[in-house]
Order: sequence, then structure tokens, then C-alpha cells
Amino acid sequence: MLTPYEKHIQVELAKWQQKMQQRPGLWSKVSQKIQAKMNGWIPEKVHNAITTVIKQMVKGVLFGAEKYTVAPLTNLDFEQQEDQVEAKIANYQKTAAAEGGITGAGGFLLGMADFPILLAIKLKLLFDVAAIYGYDVKDYKERLYILHIFQLAFCSAQRRQQVYQQLVHWKETSKTLPEDINQLDWRQLQQEYRDYIDIAKMAQLMPVIGAPVGAIVNYRLIRKLGETAKNAYRMRYATLQDK
Repeated sequence: MLTPYEKHIQVELAKWQQKMQQRPGLWSKVSQKIQAKMNGWIPEKVHNAITTVIKQMVKGVLFGAEKYTVAPLTNLDFEQQEDQVEAKIANYQKTAAAEGGITGAGGFLLGMADFPILLAIKLKLLFDVAAIYGYDVKDYKERLYILHIFQLAFCSAQRRQQVYQQLVHWKETSKTLPEDINQLDWRQLQQEYRDYIDIAKMAQLMPVIGAPVGAIVNYRLIRKLGETAKNAYRMRYATLQDK
């Protein structure tokens, strides 16, 4: 028997799932073509350098530093978990907005520094959300689940359906993933992520408007990631309830 809150979540989850499965619109297709052409102008050695940087940063957080691991909470019901997750997202939004405002006000060099700082904030948020929902982030496969949530939040409309289906069928997906994280497609991940945030973040490097833009963009990016994470874990909860 579903609680009133669980019925409410079912409606929200259904709307989100429908959105995830929508076909790319005309503007999305045009944007993708423009971005692909721009990426073609970038020298291969630059692509490789950016891929290496993002790969090392993500690996360092997801699969390295133990300070990011959080013990799973096991004494909360689902509604309490959701309350804590929402509070956590709101706190991270404030942190990211403050960081974006400071680096945006500091000119080009500080604006560039925002990239790795914000990436670390996003990944730490996903660790905390997973733990609140009761998942052990020390588990390698749970970290890969986090990585897929990250990809879903910041990938193109063309790639979105594929990543979404991987999360829907996570039990099967997890069996096909490599045990060696170096075998993951890091080039695609960095390019999708960079393409997604490039336009929004470029204005942060501009004088005068950098601070407010940095604060607003970071605030919204964290909200998007948080909502993606919530619904990804809601899907897993719904699957368990159906058994």
C-alpha cells in the first residue's frame, strides 16, 4: 500500500521519465551540429588534454579520495530521505553560487578555476545523496551509478535516452561495465559535459557580469544535478517496491 507521499512521487517521477525519453527537438539538433563543428576545429591534442584532466579529476573523486565516502543512512523512511536530500541540494546550491560569484568576480584566471571546483562540488553532492538514500558509495558499482547520473544530467539530448535506459536497467547495465575504470569512454564524457556547460559558463569569464552569472549558473547547475539524482534513486526505490 503506497503512502500519500509515495503516490505524489510516482506522479513526479512519471513526468521526469517522460521528459528523459523525449526525442531531441529541432533546436537541440541544430545546437549539436554547431557544437560538433566547433569541436572539429579544436586540435586533437587539446581534446586529449581536456579528456585527461577531466578523467583524472573524476577518478580522483569517485574512485580515489576516501574523504568523499559517506556511510549510508539506514534508519530513515523514504519521505525522510527525500527531505534530507532536498536540504542537502539546497545547501550545495548556496555553496556553488557563492563559489561561482567569487571566481566570476576575479577575472579570467579565477573564472577558469571555477571549473574543477564546481566539478568537485557536484560529485560530492552525488556521494551525499547516494548515502542518504541508503547506498554504500564504497561499492565500485555504486560509484559507477553516480557517474551515470552525472552523465545524464549534463549530456546532450541525443545521448540522454541511452544513458537513461542504462539507469532504468541498471542491474543488467552494471554487469556489462568494465572493472577497469580506464576502459570507460572518458572522451565522450568530457566532451558531452564540456559542450553542455560551455555556453552558460563562458559569460562568467567576462568582466562586470562574471560574478552574478557565475552565481546564477552554478546555482541552477546544482539544482539540475540534484533533481536528476533524486529521480534516478526514486526509480530504484520504485523497482524495489514492485518486487
